[in-house]
Amino acid sequence: MEQNNYSSSYHNKILIIDDERELCGLLQVYLAKEGFHSVYTAHTGKDGIQRCREVQPDIIILDIMLPDIDGFEVCRKLREFTYEPVLFLSAKEEETDKILGLGIGGDDYITKPFSLKEVTFRIRAQLRRKQYMERDFLSQIMKFDNIAINGQAKEVTKDGQPVDLTAKEFQILTLLARHPNHILSKKKLYENIWGEEYMGDDNTIMVHIRHLREKLEKDPGNPALILTVKGLGYKLSVKTDRSVG
Repeated sequence: MEQNNYSSSYHNKILIIDDERELCGLLQVYLAKEGFHSVYTAHTGKDGIQRCREVQPDIIILDIMLPDIDGFEVCRKLREFTYEPVLFLSAKEEETDKILGLGIGGDDYITKPFSLKEVTFRIRAQLRRKQYMERDFLSQIMKFDNIAINGQAKEVTKDGQPVDLTAKEFQILTLLARHPNHILSKKKLYENIWGEEYMGDDNTIMVHIRHLREKLEKDPGNPALILTVKGLGYKLSVKTDRSVG
């Protein structure tokens, strides 16, 4: 059996949104055998959206034919708060459906019936792609107003001057920078940075965010870069398009 070799900091969390409960069960069992032990399910579009907010999965398997709202609309709503890969499942073979699904933010498309082995292969392919994209990000210099992040050198400058960040502070900043103007929950931040299950300990994250603001913000008491979104999490607020140097 092939073992998954992806960073444990992501926990390889998979969310399946499909009203076929038997199929969901089969996928859960098979994926567990393949090393994916954190597999969650939802059986309606609305529940799937809510479950996605709660679980913060690394990849989403989404059926198009759902009992309440179709998968295309679910994908549109998911793209309002997550950029994680979406793999469509559908009994439809029409090319127009595939084009629509990929055009609204889907990353892959599998037609039913399919083999469980094929789904696992597609999941692994998307996770590899995700890792490559993150590595590419770290090889770039990202600029946000007067802040520059050199991922390869693990250096940050403010107004051209080096900023001394701890490893965790740098990781938090780069995670926020990968999703500018996108809210990341405390759960997402904690599980990605510390690689442990989030148990509601807000103080750890709050202390690191406060230190980042003290080092990067013009007025740490009135932050303009790293914002708190009450009840949801934090986001890196960027008024202009990010640039790569």
